[in-house]
Amino acid sequence: MSPTLVRHQLPHSGSMRCDDPPVPARSRARTRDWAEIQERMLVPLYEAAYDRLGIGPGTRLLGLGCGSGLALLLAAARGAQVSGVDADESRLELARERLTPDGMPEHTRLVSGGLEDAAPGDAPFNVVTAFHPVGCVSTVEGLTASLTAAAGLSERGSAVVLGGWGPVERCATVGVLRVAQGPTGPPGGCAVGATGWRPSGRDDLEELAERAGLRPDGSGRVACPFGYADLASAVRGLLSTGLFDAALEAAEQRQVEKELAEALHPYQRADGTVWMPNVFRYLIARTR
Repeated sequence: MSPTLVRHQLPHSGSMRCDDPPVPARSRARTRDWAEIQERMLVPLYEAAYDRLGIGPGTRLLGLGCGSGLALLLAAARGAQVSGVDADESRLELARERLTPDGMPEHTRLVSGGLEDAAPGDAPFNVVTAFHPVGCVSTVEGLTASLTAAAGLSERGSAVVLGGWGPVERCATVGVLRVAQGPTGPPGGCAVGATGWRPSGRDDLEELAERAGLRPDGSGRVACPFGYADLASAVRGLLSTGLFDAALEAAEQRQVEKELAEALHPYQRADGTVWMPNVFRYLIARTR
């Protein structure tokens, strides 16, 4: 395995408020919460897609928005050669620690630069993943450009996996995520220019594939329940996703956390744990 992880500018949230902690401290705390609490929630999605595609030796996989690298680590454990790109340097540093521990061969490459720097040296990619659910239009536009670029670095007919929320009525977390729209967001979606969350449309993944010039080739659904040890962990985990950044820019963090805790209350069980059943959907598309 020769993992390659590079920093790539995908869409992310806007400016800090004056009362926010310094970026490095805030970024480290959020990365820790993401890696320790939230990232594992999508493992069933990763595994279902990998099983369907037969990920293993011979797979050259590029993960767009790889975060702190859990999905890449699972693919590497199957024998795949993995590369990853992400805009969050703090998450990317953790991915490097996970995928290139002490004692790894010297030929393991970790570079910083554009998407092209992630390409394997010996052969093009044959699998591209973009697991994190499609959000607002601004995110979709940036992801479209990244998918188009990734397709240009891949073999013809390569699999591209897109992840998204399932039907609203089967996703308990959807009601909680409405807090992410903030006080100025319209009932059906994000405020103009925001990078928060909106409910998924039935054909979001197909539309994204079409915009990126990809050919749909099957889809599936998988249960991805969100479970937390307690209410505080649930709040921290959900805030680490970045989906609440627009709300945090419009209101004090205390207020957002309070509203989030209130929205989570119906899902808190007698033992204090929080449990929200969800169904996620994935689309497999092919490069042309």
